[in-house]
Amino acid sequence: MSRPGNPMLVLLGVLVLHTVCAQNAGFIKSPLSETKLTDDTFELYCDVVGNPTPEVQWWYADVNSADGFLQLWDGARERRVSINTAYGTNGVSVLAVMHVTTEDSGIYECRASNNPQRNDLHQNPSTVWIRAQATVTVLQKPSINVSDHITLPTDTNLPQVTLQCNLTTVPYTHRDSYWTKNGEEIPTTRTEQKNIEYKINKPRAEDAGEYMCVYTFEMAPPANASIEVKSAPDITGHKRSENKNEGERAVLYCKSVGYPHPMWSWRKLDDGASFDIDNSSGRFFISNKDNYTELSIINLDILSDPGEYECSANNIIGNSTMTSVLRVRSNLAPLWPLLGVLAEILVLVLIIVIYEKRKKPDEVPDDDEPAGPMKTNSTNNHKDKNLRQRNTN
Repeated sequence: MSRPGNPMLVLLGVLVLHTVCAQNAGFIKSPLSETKLTDDTFELYCDVVGNPTPEVQWWYADVNSADGFLQLWDGARERRVSINTAYGTNGVSVLAVMHVTTEDSGIYECRASNNPQRNDLHQNPSTVWIRAQATVTVLQKPSINVSDHITLPTDTNLPQVTLQCNLTTVPYTHRDSYWTKNGEEIPTTRTEQKNIEYKINKPRAEDAGEYMCVYTFEMAPPANASIEVKSAPDITGHKRSENKNEGERAVLYCKSVGYPHPMWSWRKLDDGASFDIDNSSGRFFISNKDNYTELSIINLDILSDPGEYECSANNIIGNSTMTSVLRVRSNLAPLWPLLGVLAEILVLVLIIVIYEKRKKPDEVPDDDEPAGPMKTNSTNNHKDKNLRQRNTN
């Protein structure tokens, strides 16, 4: 019969195990203070660690009443507040406020706790929750007058397009101005002027995009306004053909210029008809990103996969298509050159053998006949001839 353990030792072991496994909540990343202009969006990040994983909450207080914090939730302030929290090894939370106004200025607080009594109303929150604060300041956005959006025609060419921006109401000290296209600064466009313009000579589809005039200030965030230059998509690059062996993977792609970014689609052409790509076999994969699309076909089938494939780019202005050819060879294709060489060697050998067999043999001389003409003594012949002539006289 086993003896029961000492209850004090068991309790001490549980306490030691709890001390080793438990970990108080702590911040890995806390929110940072920001200054924004009206109608912008700001995001605050909070990353906490602990065992068990801490719970994360967001709170807000006006700058003038920092003691009166109110809890924020997803969808607050007429759905302008968004809170996304993920719990795993860490607790990660992102607070976003869209289309901010000056009333969104204040102190934003990230709270975290893994204390089992953290939600007990009888507990003092300051003892069970750790806190990290950030101050968000929202300033009034300056007034910027901009020219209208432009749509490039598909049938004619414009000689020039001019984009204009004018900074009218400036409550802050203006520093400089410049232009960007699709988020990247256009070189040689920086200036100290407030009324600025950007000219596009002979605009084409590749010139389409989102242009933005940006104004910087001494004591305020940059202000900007956007002008869209739209055009139908134009496919400028694609894989004309792809040669693969059966069982391999083929990749076809198309890329385009134009704005807005197109909707991409792939079809297979067969005897004058076109068919949408059917992925019932699970071998076709389409990847689209802005002005680029890619079609991947795995485990190629030599009977059904070869043919013409058409990529199509469509936006609200127009569309463009391009065709690629896919050829699928047998697995024996790499052996064909070797087989061809062997066949040539075999044919050459046969020709030599046949030629040798059909060649006429040389004539063999008869043993009874002399091998050459008989030699005569020419001197003796002449002597005999002279003797005969003398006798006749």
